[in-house]
Amino acid sequence: MTEIPTQYNLVLILARRFAARLATAVFLVDANGTAIYYNEAAEHVLGRRFIQGHGMPSEEWSTVFHPRDEQGNPVPLEDLPIGVAIHRREPAHGIVTIHGADGVDRRIEITSFPLFAHTDDFIGAIAIFWQLNGDH
Repeated sequence: MTEIPTQYNLVLILARRFAARLATAVFLVDANGTAIYYNEAAEHVLGRRFIQGHGMPSEEWSTVFHPRDEQGNPVPLEDLPIGVAIHRREPAHGIVTIHGADGVDRRIEITSFPLFAHTDDFIGAIAIFWQLNGDH
């Protein structure tokens, strides 16, 4: 299991506070790709509640929801928008279909970008996403 740091960079703390107040789904990861927070709106889309203090490593979250492209092919972590933000440290946007933990398939549109505390100080990434209309 991935060890959870006891203290995060201020930028991650502020990003989490920001996400907690949004009605839009937000997923936040640290520099290692470990999911450190997702908000209530994300819980509804993912079909899974966020468990405080339980960091979900990228190897888990990138596969547990079975992300697929428009043709139904699996999308590897490095090709997911948040994977691009983590690995290439670039913003990215895309559409994938996920299989929620509640057993429901959902098409979601995702915009992700890396988070930096300073110019060369990569500290994590954030994904803002929403379920596409007609896929309720």
